[in-house]
Amino acid sequence: MAYAVALIHEEENRSFGVSFPDFPDCHSAATNLNDAIARAAVALAAHVKNLDAGKMPILRTLDDIRRTQELHEAIIAAVPVDLPGKSVPVQITLNEHLLAALDRAARASGATRSEKIAEAIRASLKV
Repeated sequence: MAYAVALIHEEENRSFGVSFPDFPDCHSAATNLNDAIARAAVALAAHVKNLDAGKMPILRTLDDIRRTQELHEAIIAAVPVDLPGKSVPVQITLNEHLLAALDRAARASGATRSEKIAEAIRASLKV
C-alpha cells in the first residue's frame, strides 16, 4: 500500500477542501476533518482507477513536496492508495497438497491461482 500526501485547507465557512499535489485533478471536500480525510481516500481511489497506466505519477515524499510548493497552513495527511502495477512473473515452490487446495479454492471462487495467492498475501500483510 502506498500513501499520497493530501493537503487539507480549512475554508472560512468551516468546510475542508482536500487536494493532492501528486494528483492535481483530484479534489474532495467535507464539513469536518474526519469526513474530509475519508472522502479524500474515496476520491483518490476513483481517480487512480480512471488514470491511464502511463499517466500514473510517481508519489513524492512530503519533503519533496515542501521543496517545490508552499503549503500555506495546510493540514497534511497521508492517504492510502492502491496503485496499479504491472504483473511480474515469479517462480515459487509449494507442497503439492497445498497447491491442489489452492487450485480448488481458485476454481470455486472463479479466480486464478495468481489472484488467490495475491489475495492471501494482501490478507496476511493487511494491505
